[in-house]
Amino acid sequence: MLTTATQLDPHQLAAEIKQQARRIGFDLVGIASAAPSRHRDYLRRWLDEGKAGGMHYLANRFEERADPAQYLPGARSVICVAMNYHVPLQPVPEGEAVHHARVARYSLGDDYHELMKRRLWKVSDWLRRAIPGAQTKACVDTAPVMERELAARAGVGWVGKNTCVIHPRVGSWLLLGEIFTTAELPLDEPLADHCGTCRRCIDACPTGAITAPYEMDARRCISYLTIEHPAPIPTEFHDALGPWLYGCDICQDVCPWNHKAPSSEDPALQPRFPTGTVDLRQLLSWRTGEPSPLTGSAIKRVKLPVLQRNAMIVQRTLACDTQGDAP
Repeated sequence: MLTTATQLDPHQLAAEIKQQARRIGFDLVGIASAAPSRHRDYLRRWLDEGKAGGMHYLANRFEERADPAQYLPGARSVICVAMNYHVPLQPVPEGEAVHHARVARYSLGDDYHELMKRRLWKVSDWLRRAIPGAQTKACVDTAPVMERELAARAGVGWVGKNTCVIHPRVGSWLLLGEIFTTAELPLDEPLADHCGTCRRCIDACPTGAITAPYEMDARRCISYLTIEHPAPIPTEFHDALGPWLYGCDICQDVCPWNHKAPSSEDPALQPRFPTGTVDLRQLLSWRTGEPSPLTGSAIKRVKLPVLQRNAMIVQRTLACDTQGDAP
């Protein structure tokens, strides 16, 4: 039986919300204020300088993005959640590496948008039953909200130099989601930034997309180029793509906070490609409308012609690398 809000003080209510969230599969949960963003001016400048590339939708609904109370009128609190998506990968069979392209870890399991939305709705339903009259709005990734700032505000982690949210136990392998609510809930304390003097992510980025600590130029990011950029990828970035077909994990792979990251045990996040790679020969033979192993994953959000564009670049790069290694 659910306990009603009238039987709980605010701190007990917050504890129960977190318990409910963890019970249905969220690994981290914290509560943040729904106050306006402290990075509004930076976001406006970043957009005006064109660093979002072709992601013009980021400029849409700017006022909602910068102020949660514009997104949900009367919002007082934001319940921020995160799911660990780190999974161990098997090695590519010997001699096959030249035919296999990597995809970002977050896309290896089921589509997290749908998975997290369903779970957030369950928490939202519980909250509205517990607090009659409370309004909620759940969102994952595509909503006009500053989710990394909110996650940091809620103590889910700190925003690292690679612009990912990092938790000291889980690392940065985190899928983020939020529930905005008109209920006023006790707030959690933010975590301290523990990046220190480390700059491994900055030095490892092959395209120089991390232009300074905590600053990203999306136009240079492999994730942007392989997912969000529909036009031909500039030739200056072809070699830097290396084996990356969809997304990129380089700045996370090198992060010291990820070296001991726990593996997700969530069945929905287990990799449909155990090596974390896709066979380029198969991908280039697929035709639009045909069934593919990508069905049900986040990769399906990219149209096949874009994936095949990426595949042809990766195929040439891997072939050149192999020829360069030949005696």
